[in-house]
Amino acid sequence: QVQLVESGGGLVQPGESLRLSCAASGSIFSINAMGWYRQAPGKERELVAAITSGGTPNYADSVKGRFTISRDNAKNTVYLQMNSLKPEDTAVYYCNADIRSSWRRGYSPYWGQGTQVTVSS
Repeated sequence: QVQLVESGGGLVQPGESLRLSCAASGSIFSINAMGWYRQAPGKERELVAAITSGGTPNYADSVKGRFTISRDNAKNTVYLQMNSLKPEDTAVYYCNADIRSSWRRGYSPYWGQGTQVTVSS
C-alpha cells in the first residue's frame, strides 16, 4: 500500500506564508512526477504546481512568482512554499504523485487526503 500524508495547512492573513509538505510512504519502487492541486468550494480541482523527478517545476499562472514547489527524493517528499497568499488561494490542497510500487508495475497516480488552506483577514 502507498500513502500520501499532507501537513502544513492552516488559517493565515493575506500576504502571509505557509509551507505544505507531503510525504509518500509504503511500498514504493520509484516516484515520477509529484504535484499539488487545489479545490475551492463550488469549483473544480485545478493544478497548482508540479515537479518532475529531475526537479523541473511547472506552475499555474495564478501562482507564478508566489509559490515554489520542491522535492526531496531521499525522503519521498514534496513541498509547496506559498508566499504572498491571497484570499483566492483559499482551498483544500491535495498532494499527487505518480508512483511505481514494484518493478513489475507501471506508474499509478496516488492522492493525499487534502489539507485546508484559508486566507482571510
